[in-house]
Amino acid sequence: MLIYIHGFNSSPESYKASLLESYASKINMPDVLEIPALSFDPALAMDQLLEIIQKYQQHNGVRPLCFIGSSLGGYYATYLAEKFDSRVVLINPAVKPYELFEGYLGFNRNLYTGEEYMLTMAHVEQLKKYNVKEISKPDRYLLMLQTGDEVLDYNLALEKYAAVPSIVEEGGGHEFSGFDRHLETVLAFCGINCLKTYS
Repeated sequence: MLIYIHGFNSSPESYKASLLESYASKINMPDVLEIPALSFDPALAMDQLLEIIQKYQQHNGVRPLCFIGSSLGGYYATYLAEKFDSRVVLINPAVKPYELFEGYLGFNRNLYTGEEYMLTMAHVEQLKKYNVKEISKPDRYLLMLQTGDEVLDYNLALEKYAAVPSIVEEGGGHEFSGFDRHLETVLAFCGINCLKTYS
């Protein structure tokens, strides 16, 4: 199963999530692809993700998982990859989102869904619980960065994931411009043969 984890104030309708879902449909990808709409609340978001994994494993046993996380989703994906010993693709991941959250305290609105909510210091503390201090198996990771990321400092990710195989492109932006060029690479890393015709 592949789980795409969107970022802060994002949704399953985001640029990368939509591209991934469309491509998976195009090749009739046999693996289950989940793109959940996650709560802004870190604890609730993690509960949502763990519930999806638990339900899948109840019906399919301990089959391989692969997480694809963007921005804040990359932070969550790192935690889950370590917890479930799985592969993970990180796209412009947030390294210390709990520090960034302090700049968003108070009223917020999700531009995709229109949801309005209050972000508090309790949410900041929740995020800290999912911090991974050390990457146990770098070869299970694929890091994708663009230096033109206007939201996050890509150097922080380069430092944290220094031992991880990476794709670093000059320019671009936080949404990872031209992500469609890498769909085959991403899915191949997750174990999907994009050259094969599935029926």
